[in-house]
Amino acid sequence: MTSTDSIPAPPDKPLSGWRVLVPRGGPWGDGVAASLRAQGAVPVVAPLINFAPTTDQQALDDALARLESGEYDWLTITSATTVDVLFAHRVTIPRSTKVAAVGETTATALQAVGYEVEMIPESDNSAAGMAEQIISLEAEPRRILTLRSEIAKPVLTDMLAEAGHDVDSIVAYRTVGVPVTERIHRDVLNGRINAILITSGSVARQVREQFPEIPDTTLLAAIGPRTATDARKVGLPIWAIADKQTVDALIEVVSHFTLPHAADEFAP
Repeated sequence: MTSTDSIPAPPDKPLSGWRVLVPRGGPWGDGVAASLRAQGAVPVVAPLINFAPTTDQQALDDALARLESGEYDWLTITSATTVDVLFAHRVTIPRSTKVAAVGETTATALQAVGYEVEMIPESDNSAAGMAEQIISLEAEPRRILTLRSEIAKPVLTDMLAEAGHDVDSIVAYRTVGVPVTERIHRDVLNGRINAILITSGSVARQVREQFPEIPDTTLLAAIGPRTATDARKVGLPIWAIADKQTVDALIEVVSHFTLPHAADEFAP
């Protein structure tokens, strides 16, 4: 019989002991939490943002009707939330309309509900990168529908319009802040949260507003260079930046850091 002393202990997972704040709930948050647990972390799901209907539903309905009738050559999608809006409206995208997704996460969301993706920016997963690639592909003026958040900057629309394309820029949804519980607020301020995932400029703004004093030992990790830039603009010190706009890349970059000293979880 083999002694248990001779059996090597399993290696620690890269995020063992980490408590990581996941800033969105729903299926997305559940998926991120599962990925964190697989790496040994304790996920703390605390939605900082939620999504509300546009204030101009008629404009959205009209644009989606034009989309279904085949009036657009391109449809640009810059977030998975926009995919939720399309699916909720049961929109059928005609084959004559090419769909551009800003990154792999958005493309995956489109494909998961049955939409085909024609293009993902090859290097720059941003609105500017998407615009540049469409402009390089289309020498002639095209009719383009850009669906966006209410707070999105008009970078994509402006670049496409300046290149001579006919662009309809329509608000598909609004992003609203969600106050966290007093317990989570306290845990962030006293260092019991070891890392906060910054997944968008909207999340960055809520982190800055809701947690005005974040300990230096708390790792703030951004899902990509553009999000890191947005976060730094609102005063967040970003130390970890994923090289791709995917959750797996974000968790991977966090796992390269050593666990900061955290307060005793059971302290009063």
